[in-house]
Amino acid sequence: MPTATLVKVVDASALAAVVFGEPEENAVGVALQNAALTAPALLGFEMANICVIKMRRFPNDRNKILARFTIQARYGLELVPVDHDAVVSLAAETGLTAYDASYLWLA
Repeated sequence: MPTATLVKVVDASALAAVVFGEPEENAVGVALQNAALTAPALLGFEMANICVIKMRRFPNDRNKILARFTIQARYGLELVPVDHDAVVSLAAETGLTAYDASYLWLA
């Protein structure tokens, strides 16, 4: 009998740690290994924004940051559209932002 693939919802902060070589890179990498990764479709915008912020903060490292940004493609992330009505309800119920609620909704 084939084993089921473990699916994990990954958020932008976790993916950014791995992509941009942040201090949590190793711990996050271990947590994500051997899993199929999924995220709300907004992850792409969040990752792009993190990249832009890093380039502004470290202009001399622009090329290195852009090169690291492309690493996320290696993870084969499945980006999923979310039910915005459900996300709004979940955010109102939990006190989360709509962004964070979209990850919880997907999970």
